Amino acid sequence: MRLSIPTLSTALLSLAFCLNAVAAPPQPRVLVFSKTAGFRHDSIPTAVAALQRLGALERMKVDHSEDPADFNEKNLKRYRAVVFASTTGDVLDAAQQAAMESFVRAGGGYMGVHAAADAEYDWPWYGELMGAWFKSHPPGLQTTRVVFEQNGVPMGAAWTVTDEIYNYRSNPRNAVRVTATVDERDYKGGTMGADHPIAWCHSYDGGRAWYTGLGHDAKLYSDPQFEAQLRRGLRYATRKSEDC
Repeated sequence: MRLSIPTLSTALLSLAFCLNAVAAPPQPRVLVFSKTAGFRHDSIPTAVAALQRLGALERMKVDHSEDPADFNEKNLKRYRAVVFASTTGDVLDAAQQAAMESFVRAGGGYMGVHAAADAEYDWPWYGELMGAWFKSHPPGLQTTRVVFEQNGVPMGAAWTVTDEIYNYRSNPRNAVRVTATVDERDYKGGTMGADHPIAWCHSYDGGRAWYTGLGHDAKLYSDPQFEAQLRRGLRYATRKSEDC
């Protein structure tokens, strides 16, 4: 039996399509979780939208949930990373916490934004994953210079930003790789002194963790510098990059 030219062309195109479909790696999938049991930030919808937009640029599928029941081992296996977007208070029960721990130990990534540091104070593992818990913040929005660094060395020009600036219960520098600090001389209410980390990353318990303390003000999510910072976080947490 001899195939006509149109039939042969169609067959070859179908074969090429099938081969491409098999060869193409699946899109990394990310879960953004924003449940709150304490203060709720008005910027959460903007944060979720920004993470979905930036994820799309990185060819990631970004889901959003406020349902703690999504933290079970079967569901979390679908994801490369989990983002806590200004979560506050006690948002996961013991079984859900165990599922999150198993997810990270299997190589999963964690990304925390702003009030993710103001959550799960009774879960020591989470505190170590996060790097440092929230302590306080000066009233209102304040303006400071953010200094990016690599291996403790300042890199590039400082970024002037206006946001709610967190103080932390401890300085995480000895346990994490600090990527940015703020200058307390610029504003009132800082309590951490000359070394005030505001963003960091590290490997932890088989997985990866990345955090930024910025993100209170919804306007910040359209700032190119902050967008770039969040995009680096997504890439690092999903293992697309070693740069955080």
